[in-house]
Amino acid sequence: MTQTPTRKPQARAEFKIPASHPMVMVLGSGDALLRVIEEAFPAADIHVRGNEISATGDRAEVALIQRLFDEMMLVLRTGQPMTEDAVERSIAMLRANGNGKNGGGKDGQGDGEVTETPAEVLTQNILSNRGRTIRPKTLNQKRYVDAIDRNTVVFGIGPAGTGKTYLAMAKAVQALQSKQVDRIILTRPAVEAGERLGFLPGTLFDKIDPYLRPLYDALHDMMDPETIPRLMAAGTIEVAPLAYMRGRTLNSAFVVLDEAQNTSTEQMKMFLTRLGFDSKIVITGDVTQVDLPNGTKSGLRQVQDILGDVPDIHFSRLTSEDVVRHKLVGRIVDAYEQYDSRVEAQQDGRRGQSGK
Repeated sequence: MTQTPTRKPQARAEFKIPASHPMVMVLGSGDALLRVIEEAFPAADIHVRGNEISATGDRAEVALIQRLFDEMMLVLRTGQPMTEDAVERSIAMLRANGNGKNGGGKDGQGDGEVTETPAEVLTQNILSNRGRTIRPKTLNQKRYVDAIDRNTVVFGIGPAGTGKTYLAMAKAVQALQSKQVDRIILTRPAVEAGERLGFLPGTLFDKIDPYLRPLYDALHDMMDPETIPRLMAAGTIEVAPLAYMRGRTLNSAFVVLDEAQNTSTEQMKMFLTRLGFDSKIVITGDVTQVDLPNGTKSGLRQVQDILGDVPDIHFSRLTSEDVVRHKLVGRIVDAYEQYDSRVEAQQDGRRGQSGK
């Protein structure tokens, strides 16, 4: 006898949008935000009539839709507009929360209960400049930013485009402007400099400049460009290669080490021991993009085993889900991770056969 498939219990929810919020702010221009929601919840029927929105479908999905609109309204009440990207990230956060996933715990990988809501993530202001506000866009980014507030040394580890360096620099500028520190020091290893420095034109600083250019570009996003040369001339902001940190003690400074996967183990130890009083260090890198010569161990890879349990040191790990560049970047990161996993499995298989 053919059994009739069991239908999931249906639910219905209605939301009334206050007259103070035009529907175009909730649904988006040309209903762009509504389309994002409908695509994310294909099993639910969403209808709009006047300033009322209704959703019918699976009970769990309808509950998520109701929470989503509640979160969107909280964001809109702050005066911040909702974008398609913000709606997509809000849905992802709500689904992760509903599935019991989280990024809590010491290493950001989940042994704490999720308490942050999408509205809390999307409305946390770090820095404002020339009408532009820098905010975290994902749950892991918010936890990374919060970890910087709570800890003296923070490692931000993750793939390209996850905002590791950008958010760290925004926190550095914020700390300087609020007089928590007296200066900002931005540094990164010039990995290729040992091989190619002599072939580049100009003075030593001209040769090193290309390696530091991404840090200058980020600074110009966060501060008035005309003030940067003055602050650099006064030593309030310093952008220098990692080699220039040797022998120094960095007091009352916010120090950001970028591209840390390209430090050797000795360089990483040297840098960490530069920490002075009233200072904070943020170290960022992507352990999948090491450019060191063969046989040289990455200091960023090794330090996780050495300092993982040291108090006041925090490891924040970001993933492809935290990529805030073009959506394709996240897919590229995932594809490379899958390829690396396949290659590693094949190599393990060959080693196992050769050991027989």
